Amino acid sequence: MSYLCKVHTKISHSGIIESIAEGCVKVRILQTSACAACKIAGHCNASESKEKIVEVFTDHTAGYSLGQEVVVCASRDVANKALLLGFGVPFLVLVGVLVLVLRVTGNEGVAALSGLLALVPYYFVLYLFRSRIREQLSFYIE
Repeated sequence: MSYLCKVHTKISHSGIIESIAEGCVKVRILQTSACAACKIAGHCNASESKEKIVEVFTDHTAGYSLGQEVVVCASRDVANKALLLGFGVPFLVLVGVLVLVLRVTGNEGVAALSGLLALVPYYFVLYLFRSRIREQLSFYIE
């Protein structure tokens, strides 16, 4: 179940610990859409839920055990940064390159292909800085 804390400063998911390694606890959460909790969700195609594994990096793995139910949290700022890096910036790159190339060449096909190809270096840079991004966009266990 996903819920917001009373002060709306963090997002939480309850989950079950799947594995524990040195410095990393993997928690299985059930991510549900807003209508998945509806009483008739089983008869509706709009309801959706997905199982996900969340990696929580911590130095205190000794206090956890396999199968333990925990609550995984992330701050609203972390969620906003993740959305910005994953969707906002790529959208701006795509549209910016699309408009620029369209104005220069006048060819819609070349502009569309250029916009898509411009995302390759962006995601490559994200990949290169994944450890630094992981530090800034991390989960914790409550």
